[in-house]
Amino acid sequence: MIGWLLLVALLVLGVPAVAFLAQDRLLFLPHLATAPPGGMRLPRPVEEVTFATPDGSRVRGWLAPAGRAGRAPLIVYYGGNAEDVTGQAFEPWPEDWALALVNYRGYGASEGRPSERVLYTDAEVVLDALARRPEIDPARIVLVGRSLGTGVATHVAARRPVRAVVLISPYDSMVALARHHYPFLPVRWLLRHRFDAIASAPGIRAPLLAIVGERDVVVPPGRSRRLYDAWGGPKRWVVIPEATHDDLGLQGPFWEPILAFLDASRAG
Repeated sequence: MIGWLLLVALLVLGVPAVAFLAQDRLLFLPHLATAPPGGMRLPRPVEEVTFATPDGSRVRGWLAPAGRAGRAPLIVYYGGNAEDVTGQAFEPWPEDWALALVNYRGYGASEGRPSERVLYTDAEVVLDALARRPEIDPARIVLVGRSLGTGVATHVAARRPVRAVVLISPYDSMVALARHHYPFLPVRWLLRHRFDAIASAPGIRAPLLAIVGERDVVVPPGRSRRLYDAWGGPKRWVVIPEATHDDLGLQGPFWEPILAFLDASRAG
């Protein structure tokens, strides 16, 4: 009997302990440094950019200037947990917008280790620096977040004036999402990186476009809908039929609502 009790105790205490210690490796999956712009063929020119953070780490990425003269609108992209965001330079973002693709700490050529706190702080530093650039129109900045990055985009939108927000596969909070996937764990007590997007959503007045995959099992549409329903500004909900979390951006109907939303945001 004592042996069984010890086994149960080990399971009850050991499994949560392992989950607590492994959570960073489960949540953040950094990619290695990206090749420099001169080493590959890109659809549009890009400039390598570096930003110093308050603790001395440097985050790096690319800025694709708009293909037009004068102050341009800007798209700032926040990627998923396993994404080198510079890959977005190959996607069909409108060329009359500037496009900022800055990697999280530990991703691409960015220094340091990722965490919820530093992702938030770095995102604010980067946005403020971009808004000061003479070729950028600070009144026409749109934030785009995918998966993990939707929590970063929501945080920034609640603290900086932005024209609009696009959220692709958004979630209400990482606690709620982790509880959905690991109902046997006390995730509320274990999770350090909470990404509580729904707490910020009601105070945001910027227009929102939310895009979800009908068959997404990583971030189920119900979790996305809770954040959407809490959003304080005008909003549009788009479901891509048959799409999963991983192939959402490959579906034919994916880009049309994004490009239309950006066009309306530029003119608005």
